[in-house]
Amino acid sequence: MSWYCDVAPGHPIHGPYHDTEYGFPTADEAVLFERLALEIFQAGLSWEIVLKKRAATYEAFRSFGVDRVAAFGDDDIARLLGDPGIIKNRLKIASIIENARRIQGLRQSHGGFDAWIAAHHPLTKTAWTKLFKTAFKFTGGEIVNEFLMSIGYLPGTHRENCPVYSRIAKSNPAWMGEGEGFYADN
Repeated sequence: MSWYCDVAPGHPIHGPYHDTEYGFPTADEAVLFERLALEIFQAGLSWEIVLKKRAATYEAFRSFGVDRVAAFGDDDIARLLGDPGIIKNRLKIASIIENARRIQGLRQSHGGFDAWIAAHHPLTKTAWTKLFKTAFKFTGGEIVNEFLMSIGYLPGTHRENCPVYSRIAKSNPAWMGEGEGFYADN
């Protein structure tokens, strides 16, 4: 298994994400939405490309405000497809906009995106993927796995000897206490 901890520390692009975001729990709706969108954009590309384009993507998607993105229409799609600073894939962009609308729906049904995730925890990786596929667009197994790892719902973001691991442990991520074996699919 290749670990992000082997390549990210000290790297100008990967280092800051590895050291301060990856695996840390968050309940912030805009952060959750951005993480899901970044994972969608990563499909078929390198994570480094996504991180290099992150600032422009954040601006283009209006700070990932769910209500702002949910209101995007054809003019916004054209604007995004013409933006040289972001990953320009019509299917991914349309999925992200639709996912914003679905997150709005989760506010009504569960009190929000974070509450919806928490209400289903813990699940196996396969069960998480099935759940996300029924709730969102463009959410295959790797996207769901990396998204949930990035927000502290699945184990495996950092090795135990990585200095970041102990900082994450202090924030009590959802997967701690459940045991890594619980998430393995039999």
